[in-house]
Amino acid sequence: MDDSIRELALLADTAGAYVIDIIVPAVQRINVATFVGKGKVQELAERVAEKEADLVIFDDDLSNIQVRNIEREVGCKLLDRSALILDIFARNARTATAKTQVELAQLEYLLPRLTRQWTHLSRQKGGIGMRGPGETQIETDRRLIGTRIATLKERLVKIDRQRTTQRKGRANFTRVSLIGYTNAGKSTLMNELAGAGVLAENRLFATLDATTRTVEISPGRDVLLSDTVGFIRKLPHRLIESFKSTLDEVRESDILMHVLDASHPSFHEHKDVVQRTLLELDVRDKPTLLVFNKVDAIEDPLDLLALKNEFPHAAFVSALRGIGLKELRDKLIATIDAGFEEIEAVIPVSDQKAIQHIRTVAEVLKEDYTWGRVPYEAETLGVVRLLYRVAPRYTEDLSALTERYKDLKVVPEDSLPV
Repeated sequence: MDDSIRELALLADTAGAYVIDIIVPAVQRINVATFVGKGKVQELAERVAEKEADLVIFDDDLSNIQVRNIEREVGCKLLDRSALILDIFARNARTATAKTQVELAQLEYLLPRLTRQWTHLSRQKGGIGMRGPGETQIETDRRLIGTRIATLKERLVKIDRQRTTQRKGRANFTRVSLIGYTNAGKSTLMNELAGAGVLAENRLFATLDATTRTVEISPGRDVLLSDTVGFIRKLPHRLIESFKSTLDEVRESDILMHVLDASHPSFHEHKDVVQRTLLELDVRDKPTLLVFNKVDAIEDPLDLLALKNEFPHAAFVSALRGIGLKELRDKLIATIDAGFEEIEAVIPVSDQKAIQHIRTVAEVLKEDYTWGRVPYEAETLGVVRLLYRVAPRYTEDLSALTERYKDLKVVPEDSLPV
């Protein structure tokens, strides 16, 4: 049994289903009507009757026609992988934002699958007092769902604007996002580092909302740490679209902390899934710190040693037991510092707006007041000479400010006019 099927069984358990049997049919070619072919559907129907099952879950996405045909043969409810994941998201959505995002994804999944799904989809009957507006019930349902989708999208645009405003207020902080495969332990690590009180369970998709907290990673040095929704293979694209405002935390962050379950035999594949999802989000070339969590669950010390040899720059922790957190903080500081650039600027004292801007977004290392003169002007003026460290996202902006005063030269005090 491959990892995808094991994961599907875990998803079913998370949704509250009890798995009584697993079938892995060899499918040479996808059947348009039943996905797996008529013979396999008959075999499935016999197994359902034998086990007295009331739910069948497919590991792949099915069309509405395939769902209808298979349900007719097996005589019980059928879900595909996307429908199962959407159900789990709906169960775990706790805030208004998460509920809005999940409802949008569910409706966009449902819309093309309305055909023959409900008993009231037949055309309205005629007769006195029974004449309708001339549309089938399914057309009415589609129109209502379309209106609701438009309302939810408008609501999410407002949420996105609010979060953008909130992020502007955090401009002077280094922003770090925890990313990773679902159930890798991101929320537990968040709680350990920030005391955030984020729900942490040994279940898939326990966290749907982005939680942001201030974390002191060294004396006098704070970062903003955000916990985000976990990724998974075959994550429905409509979920990525619906959770855009939540996943924008990842896009806007300065550093990514990619949390991996060190004890999982398929962590390499999980790592690749996260990387592919980041590309879907158009997140590229961000400084990333690999964090291998759950090292206490690795039984053989040689396996842990091999892992450290394979990923020498990663941090190895157990968020549950508080192991390796100091090393993690040190590596995070080193990752942040590697991206910073030191810039020296000479700015007229009169330009307080520029000086305050530098103090707001950068870390000032040295500051002194002296005199300056533009080479082709005789007038001397007071200037402030600043040496500061700045994150990559501000380098271009502040370099342009420095360029504005490139002709302003510091004048030695003994050369000033008497």
